[in-house]
Amino acid sequence: MARTASLSGFPEWLPEERLVELHVLDTLRRTFELHGFSSIETRAVETVGQLLRKGEIDKEVYGLSRLQDDEGDAAAKTDPHALALHFDLTVPFARYVVENAGYLAFPFRRYQIQKVWRGERPQEGRAREFTQADIDVVGDGELPFRYDVEIALVIAEALNALPIPDFLLRINNRKLAEGFYTGIGLTDTAGVLRSIDKLEKVGPAKVAELLKEELGATDEQAQAALKLASIRTMDTSFVDQVRALGVTNELLEEGLNELEQVIAAAVQRAPGRVVADLSIARGLDYYTGTVVETVLVGHEQLGSICSGGRYDALATKGNRKFPGVGLSIGVTRLVSRILSQDLAKATRSVPTAVLVTLNNDDSWGAAQDVAAQLRSRGIATEVAAKAEKFGKQIKFADRRGIPFVWFTDDDGKHQVKDIRTGEQVDADPATWTPAEEDLHVRVTAVGGN
Repeated sequence: MARTASLSGFPEWLPEERLVELHVLDTLRRTFELHGFSSIETRAVETVGQLLRKGEIDKEVYGLSRLQDDEGDAAAKTDPHALALHFDLTVPFARYVVENAGYLAFPFRRYQIQKVWRGERPQEGRAREFTQADIDVVGDGELPFRYDVEIALVIAEALNALPIPDFLLRINNRKLAEGFYTGIGLTDTAGVLRSIDKLEKVGPAKVAELLKEELGATDEQAQAALKLASIRTMDTSFVDQVRALGVTNELLEEGLNELEQVIAAAVQRAPGRVVADLSIARGLDYYTGTVVETVLVGHEQLGSICSGGRYDALATKGNRKFPGVGLSIGVTRLVSRILSQDLAKATRSVPTAVLVTLNNDDSWGAAQDVAAQLRSRGIATEVAAKAEKFGKQIKFADRRGIPFVWFTDDDGKHQVKDIRTGEQVDADPATWTPAEEDLHVRVTAVGGN
């Protein structure tokens, strides 16, 4: 069970909770590298001007100022050259690509796992300091659409390897949506997308009201936009449903074709994990094609645990463009739900597998020799600090969650005890190894989740 942070919005994990987080991070890292993504890390701060390229997020930015600076964050946010903590990894990555383009081989495949900071009201699933795990592919001048398909499949594989409930990648295409809105006479397509993006929060009636009052839509136009957003299929049948609405537009057809490719590939390679959901809008303006949000089935109120999409003009250098597509996993949001719902647990609370006991204070050096032999073969080992009664040393191991205790008598004979079962056997520090399931901490799903 995850504890409540003493400073709201800044979670800290207990050791056994951190083991669950590390399992998630290691699983993601391993999957990303299997697909050829290289790891990078960008600085924690960017200029305010760089960060604000993403859109209307000024209230989320933590500006940096000296503690003795009376002007504080408010003044910093008005200066585009001031520094602020990054609130996501996509905008810093775009800057990184532009600055290092001469050193990168395109298409450039990267993954990035780092902390980010947002100044928003903390609640479950929303923290002020949290970890994200991103993958992106960026091209130089052009980026084949096939990468949109690949990114979705890589994320599905990564999430499938985690101890989490069933999940769904809900995928749409901005070209499809924008082409449809243009086809029904709504020219402020970005405004329509921002309104549609509020569907799950405020409901269709309120969205229709927003479309009419703020964007001047007629009742017929508002209802047509809502009909498009209501289409949701686990296969490519959404194509016929969209065409049945009777709207024709070249951009709409392009988006339909792209989304059909993603869903067709997913049906074959990640069945049951992907759905065409035409209500997904992603309100940020820089998305230009595929857009994705991911939910845990039965935990939809948590919000999206993974989101992103295609961006064609976020990274530019003069006339040179670096189009990209990527997805970002909210690691802290995901881990918080795993812990709060007891969806998974570590097999023990510490990495240590063996505690080497002391017969007396003079045996510390010999105990270190035993520990060194065990560690040389990858067995995590501690040495007791005091030559207390063996019962106390065993109790110490039990409190720490260490499964094995090592004994060496005055004649140099070695024995190891499994304190969970009480079994004690002769052992050689040069060859003894615990069972595979005890060698390393494992994180397993609880209750079949």
